[in-house]
Amino acid sequence: MRGALRALLCYHGWMGEEHGHPSHATKCWLALVKIFAGRRPMLYSYQASLPRLPVPPIRDTVQRYLESMRPLLSDSHFQRVAALGRDFERSLGPRLQWYLTLKSWWATNYVSDWWEEYVYLRGRGPLMVNSNYYAMDFLYVTPTPLQAARAGNVVHALLLYRRLLNREQIKPLMIQGTLPMCSAQYERMFNTTRVPGVEADSLQHRRDSRHIAVFHAGRFFRVGLYHGGRLLGPRELQAQFQRILDDPAPPAPGEETLAALTAGPREPWARARRTYFGSGRNQDSLRAVEQAAFFLTLDTTEQGLLGPEPGRALDRYAKALLHGQCHDRWFDKSFTVIVFRNGKIGLNAEHSWADAPIMGHLWEYTLATDVFQLGYGADGHCKGELDPSISPPQKLQWEIPEECRRVIQGSLRAAQALADDVDFHTFAFKDFGKGLIKKCHTSPDSFIQLALQLAHFRDKGKFCLTYEAAMTRLFREGRTETVRSCSIESCNFVRAMTDPAQSAAQRLALFRVAAAKHQTLYRRAMMGAGIDRHLFCLYVVSKYLGVDSPFLREVLSEPWGLSTSQTPIQQLELFDLKNHPDYISCGGGFGPVDDNGYGVSYIIIGEDLITFHISCKFSSPETDAHRFGANIQTALLDLRALFSLSPK
Repeated sequence: MRGALRALLCYHGWMGEEHGHPSHATKCWLALVKIFAGRRPMLYSYQASLPRLPVPPIRDTVQRYLESMRPLLSDSHFQRVAALGRDFERSLGPRLQWYLTLKSWWATNYVSDWWEEYVYLRGRGPLMVNSNYYAMDFLYVTPTPLQAARAGNVVHALLLYRRLLNREQIKPLMIQGTLPMCSAQYERMFNTTRVPGVEADSLQHRRDSRHIAVFHAGRFFRVGLYHGGRLLGPRELQAQFQRILDDPAPPAPGEETLAALTAGPREPWARARRTYFGSGRNQDSLRAVEQAAFFLTLDTTEQGLLGPEPGRALDRYAKALLHGQCHDRWFDKSFTVIVFRNGKIGLNAEHSWADAPIMGHLWEYTLATDVFQLGYGADGHCKGELDPSISPPQKLQWEIPEECRRVIQGSLRAAQALADDVDFHTFAFKDFGKGLIKKCHTSPDSFIQLALQLAHFRDKGKFCLTYEAAMTRLFREGRTETVRSCSIESCNFVRAMTDPAQSAAQRLALFRVAAAKHQTLYRRAMMGAGIDRHLFCLYVVSKYLGVDSPFLREVLSEPWGLSTSQTPIQQLELFDLKNHPDYISCGGGFGPVDDNGYGVSYIIIGEDLITFHISCKFSSPETDAHRFGANIQTALLDLRALFSLSPK
């Protein structure tokens, strides 16, 4: 059965067919997949049946790379790069490809282990802003203004999800309700922390953890999650968190800013951990944090759509989740939940162990369970009963010497400089959404990506290398591949939009060509026929062999001027957008990838709303998050006008 299903899942011809109009062959194939897949799959039911990620032919990868770079380079520069590519394809490339093919035969996935190690764990810069990302609460509603109550419900919802995860009762994500995607990334969601090392970090995962670590007003606490063999209920958790909020004990010397070690460069943190946290109270307290199920911050600020300028307040909310005060999140934990004083929530997630859609799945469940399953009383408190015999939270004890405090302050200064340089703009685009885009008979993602290309050209007056994340989870242990969204076709369309001599019909024709090209690039990425992961792995092989490739050096040195990602809504059935349209997350975002570039995350919510999260750096003379946001909105409206469509 598994062998038959694996053979069926190797077929990807359905991706090239028009959506909603599958061929007879694809219909038969889907029917066979349903038969062999079974009716009630568990989370990891399909893992052994998923195919391995294929290694693309080196000629195809080099050719596609050169095609992606053609609109970005001058003729002379392109000729030089093309010559390097042809030489690589004939000489060193086949040797590196042989070793990579050999790895693909014995490794579960020829990319993922190297991607985790070299892209994430060997990075020596700060995780905060550079790697970690965030997710937001409901945009327009806050279920309760009581901080402890919101924390009680949210923590309980997270623990219910963990129980489902441990029992493998979470349904695996399926494309078209039939094709399974890899679930391997869920394994390290809870009970996981990133441990700093001098040269490389490591991931520490425990099978179980019976407590969480809580930070409030400069103090760390250990909160047990069980009593009498059962999970604490929401009302009991609320009482525990209220005890922490009411605790007047001051932080120990150095404790208040201790978490800044996780926000700064990795090497100082690794050396400090080895020197000052290897024994005694410090070791015990650090273990309580690192071995916790997850980290919770009871923040002392209020966030959300507040004050006379709600737009600016939303930007502050995003920055609070991305970096906070640089010492009130434990950036090494798999994720930190933040509950603000006014009941607003959010999370900050470490990136090495999994990609954003995995955390997105957890977050959707948590928000829906918090409001629609657990709920609150009329007074805003959690529902349920209290057991007075539950042990109170345990305040963690630290003895931080003066020399360690100096290291902490150095990390804090580096983190604050990084955080202060982040320019952020978050906004909800309400003029139209997926409903109107579908009338254009094009993919909503392609529509938005072309709008981003037009907006960027208007913003900077030039095209740039563009990164869009696509999932490769149709393959076992697949993570992501890059869609190079700036193509020859997209550039032709953008030039036409800025050329008054071009008619609307000409622009529309070029749009359709560009959108079709984007769809082709996205499908290739999902099918394992992308460009960047293959070239990255060839580069790793060259380093193992001690050989130098001018071509690969050129490829890996190119900056991503525009880094983009769509946040997918994976469990729409948990929400009732018709009766409760405000009860859905407005997505999340990440920091800028390049010092002179933009980071853009977007989420398509229902039929009439798209939320954007834009980041860049104040220190760059080329970027401005609010200016780019305005250009995105104008570009979207211009695309709507191109189709002569009006909002409902």
